[in-house]
Amino acid sequence: MLTLFIALGSFLGFILAYHTYGRWLGTKIFQLDSDALVPSEQLRDGVDFVPTRKQVIFGHHFTSIAGTGPIVGPAIAVFWGWLPALLWVVLGSIFIGAVHDFGALVVSLRSRGQTVGEIAGRMIAPRAKVLFLLVLFFALTVVLAIFGLVIASIFKLYPESVFSVWIAMPLAVAIGFWTYRYGGKLLLPSLMALAVIYGAIYVGVEHPFSLPTSWGNPTILWTVILFVYCFLASVLPVWVLLQPRDFINSHQLIVALVLLVAGMFAAGLSGKADLQASAPAITESAPVGAPPIWPFLFITIACGAVSGFHCLVSSGTTSKQVACESDARFVAYGAMLLEGALAVIVILACCAGVGMGKFTRQADGNYVAVTNEAGDPLVGRAAWVTRYDPHGNWSTFGLGDKVGAFVEGGANFLTALGMPLKLAIGIIAVLVACFAATTLDTATRLQRYVVQELASTFRISVLTNKYAATALAVLTALLLAMMRGPNLPDGSLRSFGTGGLYLWPLFGAINQLLAGLALMVTVFYLYRRNKPIWFALAPMLLMIVMPFWALNWQLFNTETGWWPQRNYLLLSIGLATLLLQLWMIVEAILAWPRAKGVLEEMLPPLPPDSESPLADGCSC
Repeated sequence: MLTLFIALGSFLGFILAYHTYGRWLGTKIFQLDSDALVPSEQLRDGVDFVPTRKQVIFGHHFTSIAGTGPIVGPAIAVFWGWLPALLWVVLGSIFIGAVHDFGALVVSLRSRGQTVGEIAGRMIAPRAKVLFLLVLFFALTVVLAIFGLVIASIFKLYPESVFSVWIAMPLAVAIGFWTYRYGGKLLLPSLMALAVIYGAIYVGVEHPFSLPTSWGNPTILWTVILFVYCFLASVLPVWVLLQPRDFINSHQLIVALVLLVAGMFAAGLSGKADLQASAPAITESAPVGAPPIWPFLFITIACGAVSGFHCLVSSGTTSKQVACESDARFVAYGAMLLEGALAVIVILACCAGVGMGKFTRQADGNYVAVTNEAGDPLVGRAAWVTRYDPHGNWSTFGLGDKVGAFVEGGANFLTALGMPLKLAIGIIAVLVACFAATTLDTATRLQRYVVQELASTFRISVLTNKYAATALAVLTALLLAMMRGPNLPDGSLRSFGTGGLYLWPLFGAINQLLAGLALMVTVFYLYRRNKPIWFALAPMLLMIVMPFWALNWQLFNTETGWWPQRNYLLLSIGLATLLLQLWMIVEAILAWPRAKGVLEEMLPPLPPDSESPLADGCSC
């Protein structure tokens, strides 16, 4: 029953936080105004600025911020035990992550949809804009390279997920044109698309699709295909592909989450899922080479507790689509709490779910239970240890293991509903792939904005063009993704196309440093208006100190540090990030005495209004 108690307690806590703390932030601190002019109306262009119903923009925002972050992070962190991971997810998402996302969205809404990097230049100091944009460029390059590899690896490990993920693209385009060009309703076509996608999952399970081995390394091929798709998704108007696909995906993901929760409750009530018997609350020993829980818990679990990437979504795409300022709490604070709920499900799946039984994939594509020497299925702590060996080697727990831990545990939950294991695995694999895909294409669009802003600052006119900026974003990430990953534990070389694994150690620290800097922008926004800042200042300090501490450990610790190991790529990116952050902090300290009660520089006046090409075409 412990599994059910934790799930119910966490979910009720999130609901209570939304209606109390979230309401206080919206009404007393940010003072949301339903009549305020929002960027989607003020700058409506039918490409990036498109007024959108809050249910639709919630779907885009949630699927974009979630990705595989709240899956991979908790899947790693339970090495230290499920209790520290659970506490950080619940408390972090309520008091830090949701505040971070909410603040970034509101400040952007009141800055004509500017990204948090641009806003930093006005809130803190002009140089802060360039510093922040450079940090964003590094962070997004790492995100794109890693998530491209994640999806390619999922397609390789779980070929049953391929068909349903790709069929969503033409469905989304059709729905986008139907809704925005022909004034059709959105709900019924989306539900029909949802039915098609779940039918495609069944087809994919029965007829999995793999690229022919004669074509070359499937991971590399899938990565290239994915980045070609990302280029198109970035330059097309949001209503053509990005927005309707995210809306469809949000339905698909919510259905999968409902199935997971139902399966978890069924498994808990039947006694099949036993958290206490499956995994330790706090581990007494960690694998060889594992970093210390302090400070690495706070950067290992990013999405699900707090993630700097979310400020880019809030200020980069979401703020350009919100149709009413009062929708901000539902979209930003609410989506972050839902992501926290997802992270709780992942923690329970990777502990109680994995403990329900171990299975393996056969050559014919079927799955069979793994048994012990007596022929009995492995369950409980014995099953969990096969995935999380406390006496093993940290470096051997690779990307496939991180994703596989959740797929394995989640599929076990679904079998408690009477679902065949093969179909359950297909549903969870598609869930992971769809989350990662929405993050990948949104991140490409965000990187395009960053490149264009940097190009305008440094007067590189060719890169202000959206096609050239997107090409640079895609090619830079693809180049890093195509590199060799880190050596295998036995010292042998990995193949090309595993560069995302090489960059993975950077992701957590840079991402969380970005969260601290974004909270700094919100603090300055409030400080200049004589509003309370304590609720954002404490999270800001935590999210500056913890990742700074972790990045220094990664750089300089004597055993595995990048400096002693002469790992020059990670060393150079890590040092550059630290220096940019320190410079940004210095700029903030210098600006602080002059900021209290002094409003930032006003935005320049807009050119004369022009009629939007879609002024009468949106039925949202």
